[in-house]
Amino acid sequence: MFFGSIPALVTPFAAGRVNEAAFRELVEWQIDEGSNALVPCGTTGEGATLTDDEHRRVIEITVEVARSRVPVIAGCGSNNTAHAIELTKAAKAAGADAALHVPPYYNRPNQDGIYGHLAAVADLDIPVILYNVPGRTVTDISVDTMARLSRLPNVVGVKDATGNLGRVSDQRRACGKQFIQISGNDETALAFNAMGGVGCISVTANVAPRLCSQFQDATREGRWDEALELQDRLYPLHVALFTDASPGPVKYALSRVKNGFSAELRAPMTEPSAASKKAVDEALAHAGLA
Repeated sequence: MFFGSIPALVTPFAAGRVNEAAFRELVEWQIDEGSNALVPCGTTGEGATLTDDEHRRVIEITVEVARSRVPVIAGCGSNNTAHAIELTKAAKAAGADAALHVPPYYNRPNQDGIYGHLAAVADLDIPVILYNVPGRTVTDISVDTMARLSRLPNVVGVKDATGNLGRVSDQRRACGKQFIQISGNDETALAFNAMGGVGCISVTANVAPRLCSQFQDATREGRWDEALELQDRLYPLHVALFTDASPGPVKYALSRVKNGFSAELRAPMTEPSAASKKAVDEALAHAGLA
């Protein structure tokens, strides 16, 4: 059910408020361009600074516009288990097809605490995709803990942003071949898929949805030479979008490829540096997008 090119959607703002019209247009464009699923309210969507009402509304809009054409995987992460449960219930009520959950950040529980937190949100009758991103959470879902979680009926896969490609094979062995492994890093998605992954929850797909979809199609169909050509075309953009704090560079990139798209961010995020913008401009040109 979950595979291919899956943009981690940005959340457009206008004068400090969610710009619902711009977001609807973005979701429709992503589907038209071939994206295979959508992730609202993740890190790239500035989910950490959305109010609960905004969080619910952004998911509702995604579901409304998607109209079951592609699955919606709602970001529901929190370091407060009770809050994570409430966000997940709201996502389910809004019609999301799955919930994306990180292990608790900042308070950094041990592996039993991580298991308990994620098992709690997996007990709400909605598929759960784990999101392992130690660079942001400063916690790591160990392979053994992931194997335990994979045995829960609603835990269907992982978005792996560890940057450790060996984890794909370790998790494949521990969790089974049916366990869905999705890359959380655009720049290594080619190797990730070659090792058993089935897609990427992507920042770059916000800006280059058709190219990212074509790339994922090529890997899924075993057209590795074509996939490598697309990797070479997109790689500078993968890197440029993280030359400053995300999602600053990707919102700037969208303002360059979509006329009138606002690059507004919500505090504490700030406008990317001049050097970052230059890197994005050069990468867009390299990819043939500007």
